[in-house]
Amino acid sequence: MKKVLVLHGPNLNLLGTREPEIYGYETLEDINTTLYEKAALNGWDIKALQSNHEGVLIDAIHAAREDGTVAIIINPAAYTHTSVALLDALNAFAGKVIEVHLSNVHKREAFRHHSYVSLRADGVIAGLGSQGYVAALEALIRTAERS
Repeated sequence: MKKVLVLHGPNLNLLGTREPEIYGYETLEDINTTLYEKAALNGWDIKALQSNHEGVLIDAIHAAREDGTVAIIINPAAYTHTSVALLDALNAFAGKVIEVHLSNVHKREAFRHHSYVSLRADGVIAGLGSQGYVAALEALIRTAERS
């Protein structure tokens, strides 16, 4: 069974109530449930983690290096634009990395246009709402089926 780590960055615990005109009305639990179900149907295992603390996310990436995780789907949220530490941790992970953003960051404030995480990501999905997470998981599954 292939393992995927899904990381949700700061403030994503507020999904469904925080700026729903930008981020939608689905909660983080809704998104995770959809991912758990899709993964299970394909014989994959998902571990999802949300944290408002950068170090917790980094520790999870470090653990993924050792526990058989084959890929990370990450929405670094505000850490996208600030965290060299997340980039360094992801650079130490040998598996696939897909960066996901609920909103189209390129249509937003200029500071959101730069991503440190994108320097490591194998793919970036932005602006599809919660479907971006599903698209990331589907891409990982299809890629694994071809190899």
